[in-house]
Amino acid sequence: MKTAIVGAGWAGLACAVEAVRLGHAVTLFEAAPTAGGRARRVDHMHGMALDNGQHILIGAYTATLTLMRELGVDPERTLLRMPLSLRFADGGGLALPKLPPPFDLLAGIVTARGWTWRDKAALLRTATRWRLAGFRCDADTTVAALCAGLTQRVMQELIEPLCVSALNTPVAQSSGQVFLRVLNDALFSGRGGADLLLPRTDLGALLPDAALAWLARHGAALRIGTRVRTIAPAGGRWQVDGESFDRVVLACAPWDAARLVRAAGVPAEHWCTAAEALRFEAIATVYLCGASPLAAPMLALRSDPARAPAQFVFDRGQLGGPEGVLAMVVSANATARETLERQTLAQADWQLGQSGLQIVQTVVEKRATFACLPGLARPPMAIAPGLAACGDYIEGPYPATLEGAVLSGLAAARATPP
Repeated sequence: MKTAIVGAGWAGLACAVEAVRLGHAVTLFEAAPTAGGRARRVDHMHGMALDNGQHILIGAYTATLTLMRELGVDPERTLLRMPLSLRFADGGGLALPKLPPPFDLLAGIVTARGWTWRDKAALLRTATRWRLAGFRCDADTTVAALCAGLTQRVMQELIEPLCVSALNTPVAQSSGQVFLRVLNDALFSGRGGADLLLPRTDLGALLPDAALAWLARHGAALRIGTRVRTIAPAGGRWQVDGESFDRVVLACAPWDAARLVRAAGVPAEHWCTAAEALRFEAIATVYLCGASPLAAPMLALRSDPARAPAQFVFDRGQLGGPEGVLAMVVSANATARETLERQTLAQADWQLGQSGLQIVQTVVEKRATFACLPGLARPPMAIAPGLAACGDYIEGPYPATLEGAVLSGLAAARATPP
């Protein structure tokens, strides 16, 4: 089929590659001048290749890792693999050893630094209860309610960092059901599932560049820098800005997809309502220069919304980037830029012993992810005959992650149109 894919984020790229593999004639549209969507390269004014945000992959991202390999990207070279670690600059916190699950988690809990036996026993009891329940809970359960039996230290040093990094939503508002699914897949899916995979390259080189090159070699039409204005049904087919296609997949942001669907005049009110009802959370990344090397490529930070907003810091010099550059990541960010920069500088001084740093660039993705709320009704993949959508926000078991985007793109490509 002649297929139009609107959007070249990770979902759209995965969809395009899979559709070409299945023998379809693909035209890929992207409004921005750069592919990658919310996980893309940002060229700094001084020639420094930065990203629009610091992303972490984990070992359980099997679909993403498989796609990278198929496109000629070697994950062993482009990603730094390390066991799950939520260590702080002072050495406290939890880190998993290289053991098969569940022994890695058990050993990590027992050897957690700075934790009392009461902290450790509470987490072991709670994790055992989760596992006996099959990592399931009621749809309306929040992460805060799910973790009601845990101590304040475990909440602050494990649950809150994990929740905000995976769901980008505060624990009091996050879906316990989705959180348990992420924990189950990461911690019990097999050896290495919980490993952190930290990019050694910019995000463009991690997948989008290779995907575009692969698509060009295999005959796909690439319309990068081309915004789709209208889609419309026409005699059993679809018109995309006047060009005829057998099928259209909307891989753009949900608000753009809903706009196009409404303008098309198809009976899809329920889908549009679900897409427009999604609430979004921001992620800010503050890049600082002039730093000394950190104790590890990634460290957790003790976060306090009032004065210490960042939850994680990455040493870009240890990840193949420029020496002395740190990336301070603020998930679920609601702080104004000036205040945010002032607070992260103070936080780097206070928690990392790094004074005299300078701001390189601050990147704020205002709608980085949808808020992963309990009982959230997400829009389905199918919209109308010959019209589908893909993206990390589409109905599924995962929060807004790269793996969720790739899985959604692959599923949309493989779906048989009604």
